[in-house]
Amino acid sequence: MPVLAFPDPRHSTREGIIAIGGDLHPDTLRLAYSKGIFPWPHEGLPLLWFCPPQRALLDFANLHVPERLARAYRNCGYTFTIDRAFSRVIRHCESAPRPGQEGTWITAEIVDAYCRLHQLGVAHSVEAWDSGGDLVGGLYGVDSGGVFAGESMFYKRPNASKFALLFLIDHLRARGADWLDIQMMTPHFQALGATEVPRAEFLKRLKETQAKGLGLFDAPTAP
Repeated sequence: MPVLAFPDPRHSTREGIIAIGGDLHPDTLRLAYSKGIFPWPHEGLPLLWFCPPQRALLDFANLHVPERLARAYRNCGYTFTIDRAFSRVIRHCESAPRPGQEGTWITAEIVDAYCRLHQLGVAHSVEAWDSGGDLVGGLYGVDSGGVFAGESMFYKRPNASKFALLFLIDHLRARGADWLDIQMMTPHFQALGATEVPRAEFLKRLKETQAKGLGLFDAPTAP
């Protein structure tokens, strides 16, 4: 049975753990993301659910794209799509090397759960394709009610994941969005202008944005 309630995300452990256990049923995931909570599996432990005390956000107004990257994006020659190859994207993210880390939090259970969530039109992917039709980069995340929560990225060619991100930002802006939830800060996002805000501020912004009723993506089509 899916979990039908989570503790108030304003209260957690010092590490940001909100709940322990439960499942990855689509209803559980939908509820979690709607409250700013996300799962983060740790090997040897029950399923952990997080809402960090400091949340990393990318406000589009503060986006800083170095000219070299912007020029490379304009001239890359890639084709970008949305939701064309979700399962391939998440599996590439699963196998992407992570310097300084052993293994991955994208387990087989996570892959299956988010593929189900994608089929329901809640999880989404962005793909970058080269001129030969090869998938060279991409990312995936979850629409938490008008706010895109980024989960993971991968690249097979230099900067391909960054190009996919820039394409996503253009898409989200066109749909009325003005910020992106990146959950945990990384050097790449920090260089692009991302900042960390207290959890209370994040939750307030999440609720305010959800109230706008933004439609970030088209409804899924029948297979």
